[in-house]
Amino acid sequence: MTLMTTETPTLLTALETADMLLIDDLHAWQFALDEAALAQVAQGVFADADGLLSIECMDGRTRRVWRFSSVQVRAATFDAPSDSWRIADADGEHRLVCMAAFGGDDSDADNEQQGASNDA
Repeated sequence: MTLMTTETPTLLTALETADMLLIDDLHAWQFALDEAALAQVAQGVFADADGLLSIECMDGRTRRVWRFSSVQVRAATFDAPSDSWRIADADGEHRLVCMAAFGGDDSDADNEQQGASNDA
């Protein structure tokens, strides 16, 4: 897991390339960008009521859900020292950290398959 340290011009761009999020220091295992709201944003339409970004996580036994409009996502500001985004909703300000996952290749499985085919 690596933090997305390259400066991103907008939160929306960072979200489109993120694999994982932290929100208020909680690991958000599920987040989604609404396709209909994204289409409106692509046309330059930003609405307070659309649910562009939804985030879910578990805080102990409590399921927590956040929904942000395209206006809120557009107004988010990047905080370089903490490599995070500040985004506000009716409950106040939240801190989002966009992260990119990395994975290893499955070279051991490929090598085993090659060895098996070479033995035949």
